[in-house]
Amino acid sequence: MLEVKQLHLWRGDRHLLKGVGFALHSGQALQLLWPNGTGKTSLLRCIAGFLYAEEGQVLWDGSPVARTRDAFNCQLAYLGHEPALKGDLTAIENLRYSLGLRHKVNEAQMQAALQTAGLAHLDPQQPVRSFSAGQRKRVALARLSLWRARLWLLDEPAANLDAAGQAVLGATLVQHFANGGSALIATHQPLELPGIDARRWLSPEAAS
Repeated sequence: MLEVKQLHLWRGDRHLLKGVGFALHSGQALQLLWPNGTGKTSLLRCIAGFLYAEEGQVLWDGSPVARTRDAFNCQLAYLGHEPALKGDLTAIENLRYSLGLRHKVNEAQMQAALQTAGLAHLDPQQPVRSFSAGQRKRVALARLSLWRARLWLLDEPAANLDAAGQAVLGATLVQHFANGGSALIATHQPLELPGIDARRWLSPEAAS
């Protein structure tokens, strides 16, 4: 379980997050439907440890993540606006590199994930820098499906995805929830995906 308690974050002279708090349990999705510029990305980055809040706590399974950062990071997958891929590597090389930093994954699993993401038709020697934005996002979704992380932090995950890509995203999330995972999803409008029921919502007023 993820718990955020009374989180306050300042960016310069702007009080961006004002006492934000919520709990996210196994199998749940929590969607941050905040307008642009109100701190969605900053909240995700605080939870991931990329930013440090002035006040408040983030807990994972009841323990402050500040004390158990390495263990928490092993349970965390973060997908930001950019898919964080290496442009000169192929899709399979990107998966092999990023996943190999965390756990063992074989070629068959990676090929299957790329096929599920709708990328089986591409030249296997094609570098990712030549992919479209939507294709790069699909590579990131394939990586996400193999990451074995219990908590997903997703920032505008449907951006650059066509209808088929959004179906891939929905199926990836459904499988994640079926496996007991949870997801915190930042979007500026409701995320409507096949098979997805966002069971909990955090309104913009919660940050005030």
